[in-house]
Amino acid sequence: METFTELRDLVANPHYQEQKRKILGGLTDDMIDAPIIELINDINKLPYCFTLQCCYGHFLFNGRNDPDNLDSLPVTNTIATVEYRIAYVAFCIDNSDSGRMLLDHLREIASLDPENIQFCCAEWFWGRQVNSYALQVEPDRFTHMDTAVLDYGEAMKTERIRNEFFSHVTKLFKKLNDLDVAG
Repeated sequence: METFTELRDLVANPHYQEQKRKILGGLTDDMIDAPIIELINDINKLPYCFTLQCCYGHFLFNGRNDPDNLDSLPVTNTIATVEYRIAYVAFCIDNSDSGRMLLDHLREIASLDPENIQFCCAEWFWGRQVNSYALQVEPDRFTHMDTAVLDYGEAMKTERIRNEFFSHVTKLFKKLNDLDVAG
């Protein structure tokens, strides 16, 4: 995020449930990148968390300039650089025991690869919605950017990390939903 900031503590938010209803009331699956629709829906089922924005992450290069493209990078030696538009999920988390537990889980995901996965706050999200956080996948030197130009080899590595990241996040929210239903 261009407005990346360090993590903040959860604060009181007596309007959390009302804000969740309002924000999710306008959300439809066609607004979400196809590979993460199920994940976003799983996140939004939890009573102590909802999504604000998300992006699967897109790789653009000469010959593939569609900013919404979801194709994997081709195996080739003809691409020198790739524009990477970051993969991220921005959340609003309730100030509750469950919300604090979720923050711990999200920190753990970022710790899987701290050079490429960041857990952060973003000023412009927090200004509109307190208790907002983002998990993002991007080489650390671009932490404050929404896009990065990567050499082809690093783009391939970033794509692999992005895929692993979404696998971990998906497993986490499936587990949390199973616990919430059983709880």
